[in-house]
Amino acid sequence: MGERSILDFMHSKKKSYEIDMIHGALTGKILLFTLPLMLSGILQLLFNAADIIIVRLNAVNDYPVAAIGSTGSLINMLVALFMGLSVGVNVMVAHYYAIQRDKDVSETVHTALTAALFAGCFLTVFGITLCRPLLSLMDSPPEVIDLSTLYMRIYFAGMPVNLLYNIGAAVLRAVGDTRRPLYYLTLAGLVNVGLNLVFILVFDMGVAGVALATILAQALSAFLVLRCLAKSQESYRLILSQCRITRGKLKRILHIGLPAGLQGTVFSLSNVLIQSSINSFGALAMAGNAAGANIEGFVYVAMNSFHQACVTFTSANYGALEKKRIDRVLITCLALVFAVGLLLGNGAYLFANPLLSIYNKDPQAVAVGLTRMGVICRVYFLCGMMDVICGSIRGLGASFLPMIVSVLGACGLRILWIVTIFSAPAHHSLYVLYLSYPVSWTVTGLVHLICFFYLRKRLRNNYSSVS
Repeated sequence: MGERSILDFMHSKKKSYEIDMIHGALTGKILLFTLPLMLSGILQLLFNAADIIIVRLNAVNDYPVAAIGSTGSLINMLVALFMGLSVGVNVMVAHYYAIQRDKDVSETVHTALTAALFAGCFLTVFGITLCRPLLSLMDSPPEVIDLSTLYMRIYFAGMPVNLLYNIGAAVLRAVGDTRRPLYYLTLAGLVNVGLNLVFILVFDMGVAGVALATILAQALSAFLVLRCLAKSQESYRLILSQCRITRGKLKRILHIGLPAGLQGTVFSLSNVLIQSSINSFGALAMAGNAAGANIEGFVYVAMNSFHQACVTFTSANYGALEKKRIDRVLITCLALVFAVGLLLGNGAYLFANPLLSIYNKDPQAVAVGLTRMGVICRVYFLCGMMDVICGSIRGLGASFLPMIVSVLGACGLRILWIVTIFSAPAHHSLYVLYLSYPVSWTVTGLVHLICFFYLRKRLRNNYSSVS
């Protein structure tokens, strides 16, 4: 085999990771896209669950588990704004790559990675400095707050590599490559578990060991995804000497990604308020809620893969002016997310008792987890469908509309629920608190659907005027 033949073979091998999103049947390609994303999310949660289980093996009480579990909503709130960058990058790269605008793809990739590095450094300083005051505002119990602060400070030290991995994975996802990020995440996760065993069981580092293992594993996954981009021969290849911010591309990334980030931040803020309400019920309630949330996470990441597929496929087909496929993408993703959410959500609730006992055997903590899962898991498909419709709107390049709807519909309604219905003495229970989730999903999903129909009508008019 000649040199040119070898190069052509290697090129075709790398291209085989990509998915043609603008031609052919959709269902199979969406499943091919989403299955690695599902596995990636599930593996990540399994590794997170291993963190908690390993900590619990070496703990004398529930405080370390409660400390780790109670920081999730606050971390998500602080990080969500910058994670919106990955949404903007995903939409832009998918759009440009579909219509073969190589220069625009390259400028977008290098701008995004440079911005991610700066944003990660900012988050490190911000998170380390303000985590304890923010935990105090959440009414974190005195017996937990020191451990929570330690965990968050170490975790935020790894924020630059966290953002670099997520931006790099978003680039690969935009061209239909969801398999290689799965491979990298699997390797990093196994390293994470191994380091947990060493740091916690051997060196008795507790929550500090969990946090340190996490950021070292994130550094490995970031290195692997950046190495993949650097070795690519496609337009999204990473060339370090070209890492700079192109003002126009950054503006466009922020135009699409910033509203998504703000939406995630406000969503997380509402979850912080809910977590604060849960904290008022004590450490056992916090531990039981964290266990239930961890189990639900497996269902959520499976559904969220269809949200990401809807964003990417919609953006690619919008760029290629395939207007009929945009509708088919939404319908297909809605059908699939409904089926997956219904099956996995109810399956998780069916086996909730033994699953919760893996995390915590205290009957009171298990009862809290059962209450949460009974309200949320059985109708979790509503959340998945809401996210898919939002993803379709965002894939069309509309960024502020889904943000406004989500902030007012989901977040605003949850906050209103907490300060009115939940605050009433007759309804001050965890069951009533958890009801805010399905109510907000239903209302917000319906409004998103109305917005999609409005945007679709405008797009058809624009297509007609162009033709």
